[in-house]
Amino acid sequence: MLGNIKNMKIELKKFGDMLISRPSGREAFLAMSAYLIKDLDKNTEIEINFDGVKVLAPSWADEVITKLAEQFKNIKLLNINNASIKVTLKTLQKYSGLKI
Repeated sequence: MLGNIKNMKIELKKFGDMLISRPSGREAFLAMSAYLIKDLDKNTEIEINFDGVKVLAPSWADEVITKLAEQFKNIKLLNINNASIKVTLKTLQKYSGLKI
């Protein structure tokens, strides 16, 4: 049923505007796994929207962004102009092997 979805949009602001701790990132990913990305094909385009996020810490992002990138081939990042988001994504690319 959900395997036919071609595009899934994830609004990170639903998890707060300060995404900072590893435990809250883990909790966010578990919620996504249970409700948003459950049964999606690995080729589904995942749009991650950072609009409204003021602070993104590497630990939170590692629990969510890195894990999404490991599960899905086509990740698109939206509204990443915030300095905190840019630095965190660079950190993940360097230390977690994030390839987005």
